Amino acid sequence: MRTLRDARIGETVRVVKLGGEGPVKRRIMDMGIVKGVEIFVRKMAPLGDPMELTLRGYELSLRKADAETIQVE
Repeated sequence: MRTLRDARIGETVRVVKLGGEGPVKRRIMDMGIVKGVEIFVRKMAPLGDPMELTLRGYELSLRKADAETIQVE
């Protein structure tokens, strides 16, 4: 399955499933990343980490390690 980490700059993806456990999963959900949400990948940091995303009308920076736990389509 494809993860958010695999998404390219300028691409819009939809969340299919959240991975992770406990506090990590809860923190991701608190940021507004839940099943069905569309995420636009705005840009990557110069060294590739973190990613800058736009979702639900706001911008969010997310580490690639966390993005790897989010399945998208």
